Amino acid sequence: MPSLNLQILVAACLGVAIGWLTGTLPTDAPVREGVLYASTLAGSIFIGLLKMVLIPLIFTSIVVGVANLQAHHQVHRVWGGALVYFTLTTSAAMLVALVAANIFKPGAGLSLDLFAEAMNDFEARQLTLPEFFLHFFANLFQNPFAALANGSILAVVVFAMFIGIALVAGGDRYRNILVVLQEFLELMMRIISWIMRLAPLGILALLIKLVAEQDVALLSAVGGFIVLVFATTLFHGIVVLPGILFLATGKSPLWFFRGTREALITAFATSSSAATLPISLRCAEDNLKVRPGIAGFVLPLGATMNMDGTALYEAAAALFVANLMGIELSLAQQAVVFFTAMIASTGAPGIPSAGMVTMVMVLQAVGLPAEAVAILLPIDRLLDTVRTAVNVEGDIIGSVVVQRFADRA
Repeated sequence: MPSLNLQILVAACLGVAIGWLTGTLPTDAPVREGVLYASTLAGSIFIGLLKMVLIPLIFTSIVVGVANLQAHHQVHRVWGGALVYFTLTTSAAMLVALVAANIFKPGAGLSLDLFAEAMNDFEARQLTLPEFFLHFFANLFQNPFAALANGSILAVVVFAMFIGIALVAGGDRYRNILVVLQEFLELMMRIISWIMRLAPLGILALLIKLVAEQDVALLSAVGGFIVLVFATTLFHGIVVLPGILFLATGKSPLWFFRGTREALITAFATSSSAATLPISLRCAEDNLKVRPGIAGFVLPLGATMNMDGTALYEAAAALFVANLMGIELSLAQQAVVFFTAMIASTGAPGIPSAGMVTMVMVLQAVGLPAEAVAILLPIDRLLDTVRTAVNVEGDIIGSVVVQRFADRA
């Protein structure tokens, strides 16, 4: 039987091909409707299974990870190394986006009339920077049961970190609790191994739906921007991040991509770093030999705070909208875009449609109309595929780099 890696790769290729063929059929064709219904059903089941294990996995992996790191006096080195790495890679991603957008000027020469109706019909939810910070910090500390029930990932991470530190501070008194949580984490990883058997089918279904539902006319109208975002995101994912991995650890990019293919293809198909987290942890620990304590700490934190692809996209989108409006952003204004996108890319827990809200915040920071987000909405799902894969790649590379840093320190 072919390996799971090969099954997933074949499923992804088939999904794109079948999706393209389905997209060529008339919208009312029974075959098209049947294929889309079946792919929606199968894709929803796969995503649902991943989300089912997500919060228990994050909670137990963070608690056990922090407890083990505290016990070995590594938590400060791992925490500090992760923050430095997150800041470095996010900054590099936005620099790539801003340089490329200044050279190629996506959106320049396009008529704004193409998007007038969409902008008029769209009501953007606006959020100032102070309001963003208020939401962000208010949602860091929540009733843990509410956070677990609502899937508030960052709040779960914070609560789990406190539990992990308390387990170490209590010493032998709480050893039984730590043993139970370690066994529960092993149990979750076993369930994930079962879910992974359905991964080829789930990825096939998700990609069929994604490709079949694309609006070709709209894609051609903003094709230059789409190509720019894909090209810069791939450059960051294929050159910058593997370069950092090689310089920091001496590990080959081929070694990394072979070990993380399952996670990267799943991230591409699901467009969700959080949903991919169970597979990311499995790849990091089993294939890249990252210690569970470090992987269980860095990856859940990265899934909520380290968004290279998102930061790159938001910086490029701000310049794209400015070009559409015929506005040339100064160097100082681009610096504002840089820092606002860095803050916004960490996410805004508890805010509906957080990605679009933070995109509005980036536009507003340099005086661009919030309604311009309507231009980006129809292509957002397509662009989200590659940027999520790069987000996940950055998190997994971060776990390898942070492990090497912690071992050397």
